[in-house]
Amino acid sequence: MNKRIYLSSPHMSDEGYEKEFIEQAFATNWIAPLGENVNKFEQELAAVVGASHAAALVSGTAAIHLALKAAGVGKGDVVLCQSLTFAASANPILYEQAIPVFIDSDHATWNMDPHALEEAFVKYPHAKAVIVVHLYGLSADLDPIRELCVRYGATLIEDAAESLGTTYKGRHTGTIGDYGIFSFNGNKIITTSGGGMLVAHNAERIQKARFWATQSRDPAPHYQHSELGYNYRMSNVSAGIGRGQLKVLAERIAKKRYIFSYYQRELAHLDNVTFMPMNEWNEPNCWLTCLTLSGSVRPQAVMEALTQANIEARPIWKPMHLQPFFAGYDYIGGSVGQRIFENGLCLPSDTKMTESELERVCAIVKGLWPQ
Repeated sequence: MNKRIYLSSPHMSDEGYEKEFIEQAFATNWIAPLGENVNKFEQELAAVVGASHAAALVSGTAAIHLALKAAGVGKGDVVLCQSLTFAASANPILYEQAIPVFIDSDHATWNMDPHALEEAFVKYPHAKAVIVVHLYGLSADLDPIRELCVRYGATLIEDAAESLGTTYKGRHTGTIGDYGIFSFNGNKIITTSGGGMLVAHNAERIQKARFWATQSRDPAPHYQHSELGYNYRMSNVSAGIGRGQLKVLAERIAKKRYIFSYYQRELAHLDNVTFMPMNEWNEPNCWLTCLTLSGSVRPQAVMEALTQANIEARPIWKPMHLQPFFAGYDYIGGSVGQRIFENGLCLPSDTKMTESELERVCAIVKGLWPQ
């Protein structure tokens, strides 16, 4: 059988940068969720994206949770959340016993529709926060979304888990709202095996997030706790991996964009194939190359053909308002996100893919269309 081609798997640097930082952690015996790697990873990531402050955490989900806490979200508060996303964008809303209201996407970005968001604010003028997602590395149209948040006094949280390195009008996603979150899960553009980062321009709020993330331990000689805390801090070993991965971030983005352009060149001529949208104000990292199929060849047929050849492909995220767990919550918008899900497909976008492997994927896909 042919060597497996993954959707998006971890890719350590050829130079071994990650190993150097890990060995440093072992040599100094800093294996706990403290140490130089954690501090430096926060500083280096913040410098790359242009954020003022950052807190390294165990996951992007933890970062969203702490962003909601920092925004003052609590029991009974309404949070307006993009529907077309992964469940981790929405689950932390319920951690704080708040109420999610899901917002549809638009065709132009595949992300939160500003018109639907405005409709939601009219219905829920006291909504406490908005969670916008930069799906598959594509930036949402942030200017009108930000303007609505300012107008209604809501905190804007950018879920940039999939968009590290993506820019919106020259600024990095994750740094334009009040809070930004990044994920370093194993499938992301760079990884710490598992991990996340919360960024903001407000030093006090990031410091508070670090406090909550270390079990809310008060500055006392004994163990004293005046607030509910969480075990959310990233380990020094994981942060060492992250520091090494940051050194090759630009290379990974370049390869992801190359993969997108390769697929577009080879497959865009096929009937009823539409690639994920590109906008002149957006420089996406192209974390995954995604397309929609509106003809007789369906996404399931493509995935089955690729699976038979030991190649991984996936559907587009199923919108939150269609998920059984979230079915009882309000939804604002039409059926754009649902149609993207029903017709969408994520092609293998692993940065270790060779030219011959890209060619093999394309040959299988093309073979499903009449010649």
